[in-house]
Amino acid sequence: MSKHIVITGSTRGLGRALAEAFTADGHHVHGCGSAEVDVADAIQVDRWAQRLLAEMGPPDLLINNAATINANAELWDVPVDEFSRVIDVNIKGVYHVIRAFVPAMIERGEGVIVNLSSGWGRSTSAEVAPYCATKWAIEGLAKALAQELPSGMAAVPLNPGIVNTDMLQSCFGEGASSYPTPQQWAHRAAPMILALDVIDNGQSLSV
Repeated sequence: MSKHIVITGSTRGLGRALAEAFTADGHHVHGCGSAEVDVADAIQVDRWAQRLLAEMGPPDLLINNAATINANAELWDVPVDEFSRVIDVNIKGVYHVIRAFVPAMIERGEGVIVNLSSGWGRSTSAEVAPYCATKWAIEGLAKALAQELPSGMAAVPLNPGIVNTDMLQSCFGEGASSYPTPQQWAHRAAPMILALDVIDNGQSLSV
């Protein structure tokens, strides 16, 4: 059965690959990139959500994928503005999207929320401390949300694994090319995400 899917950060990387995979499978996908909707801006998110909810109703699957990463640097050398931007997109952005869409999903009584985490949301690495902090936060946020949702719904923090995205290239340089492309990843990830159900609520999962 066709699903209504909303994905943030869908113009490149994992979000775009997922959108393409879902669309090819016959699902209705609505996404946004930062040029259209800055998830760090609550007003922009609310306007976007209100339009989609009016046109399509609540999504069956809400995927918080939009994220950014700091340039490799020891924590004390990360510029204040850059640190704030990572927090604003990776944590506040997820909150803004949840706040805008989830009440309608709750009113309908069903739906799955997937918050993209990271291996660095369950471990750490030097020179990406701000990013690690946000993804650890996403794990906690998703698990707490899972405890708040009514029966029939689920929230899941999902570690995508290591994928050759622009963000990975910023950290690993040419070494990123040894990992799967977003399209290769989505071939495995899309069916897994579509299969998520209430039994997965609050579980830290990995592709």
